[in-house]
Amino acid sequence: MPVKPEVEPILAMVAAAETPLSEQSPADLRAAYGALSAFEVKDEVASVVDRTVPGPDGDIPVRVYRPAGSSEGEALPVLVWFHGGGWVIGDLDTADGTGRTLANAAGVVVVSVDYRLAPEHPFPAGLDDALAVVRWVAGNAGSLAVDAGRLAVGGDSAGGNLSAVVAQQLRDTGPAVRCQLLVYPVTDLRMGTASYEENAEGYFLTREAMVWFRGHYLGERDLSEDPRVSPARADDGALTGLPPALVITAEFDPLRDEGEAYGERLRAAGVDTTVTRYDGMIHGFFSMRDFLPDGAAAIEEAAALLRKHLL
Repeated sequence: MPVKPEVEPILAMVAAAETPLSEQSPADLRAAYGALSAFEVKDEVASVVDRTVPGPDGDIPVRVYRPAGSSEGEALPVLVWFHGGGWVIGDLDTADGTGRTLANAAGVVVVSVDYRLAPEHPFPAGLDDALAVVRWVAGNAGSLAVDAGRLAVGGDSAGGNLSAVVAQQLRDTGPAVRCQLLVYPVTDLRMGTASYEENAEGYFLTREAMVWFRGHYLGERDLSEDPRVSPARADDGALTGLPPALVITAEFDPLRDEGEAYGERLRAAGVDTTVTRYDGMIHGFFSMRDFLPDGAAAIEEAAALLRKHLL
């Protein structure tokens, strides 16, 4: 099917404003991406607190959301959320609307993570920060008024990649992760799927953009076979015993096939996994819920996963 009619104005706006990536710096793209978040409607929550978490190379900023109607001392389940942006762009502000919405929809505390970005901090800096925050949340549940025994990880795009890798890395060492929310995740940086050809350009996220992001994240290193970069490259044994997963994909997204293939591998490994493709949608629709009904539907599906495994 073609893109849904409500997507067409978004694509037209992007096309009108588009500057070739070869002419943009990470700072340029960060500013443009940040401007998009100004259009989001921000849900009211019980509280929003900015704080820092000790990391492997300095403090890591996080933003903690408590859902509307909850009390400050109530030990709620917790979702650690990693924003998208190709490991190069995005921050606590660009993820603010999603953090608020997920907290209210699922009835959980959301800890949004401002992990270090490339190219200033290439792989594995962002992953190291992600792991540090999850471990810190589990070890400091009391100060956050959360229940460390009801912990989930999630993220969109590059954040979905970090979530999948974190789930793999923590399987044997803990802390225990109850479920993983993978929204159009990057799972295979070899970039060789059919959807990379079918959706190479014209649908918001392009193949050119992913090459640009990969180059900044990895530099000159050929690490696409490393499971810490491409979680789909993990062997079968590394997937057994992973927490239940929801994998959300979009029909017109270069990342569609690798997300769905990873979901199928999780299923084959015995992991309770749901894979949902949203037809007619583009990359980024999950955070466009104010404009796209399918974005709102995907948020509710994500919240249902969290309620099922955490409440």
